[in-house]
Amino acid sequence: MRTVIYPGSFDPVTNGHLDVVRRSLAIFDRVVVAVFDAPSNKTVLFNGQERVALIKEALTAIGVADRVDAELFAGLLVDYLSKKNVRFVVRGLRAMSDFDREFQMAIVNKKLLPDAETVFIVTDKQYFYLNSTLVKELAKHDAELNDMVPKNVERALREKFAA
Repeated sequence: MRTVIYPGSFDPVTNGHLDVVRRSLAIFDRVVVAVFDAPSNKTVLFNGQERVALIKEALTAIGVADRVDAELFAGLLVDYLSKKNVRFVVRGLRAMSDFDREFQMAIVNKKLLPDAETVFIVTDKQYFYLNSTLVKELAKHDAELNDMVPKNVERALREKFAA
């Protein structure tokens, strides 16, 4: 069985992320959405457990929960890959700036773990503009989130910002 790790902070998961998951399933038998527990370069709105729960609910809603799991991880991605005995990583690309950053990370991961392979999936054009930071900013101002996030994530965002 071919498994791929899809790492990220997913704060929150968007429909663009879910599109990468669905498209990864055309290549791999199983996807593990690896939610980085405490990203050092970001302030998160949802804690790690909340992000995993939101992702799992969204995966069930789109009918892929039997082939996709979500779990927390901390530390280096290459250590997580080794622990899971997986060598493939998938990353979504939106723009050239994504490519620069992701290419650099793929090279570093390959240097640290020579068996690691990174697969890039170019984001579908309907999600090209979409990122979690934008979604949080829109939700904070009670803007419309149509087609940006799953319904469970929209509810969770509304609850967070109403508090």
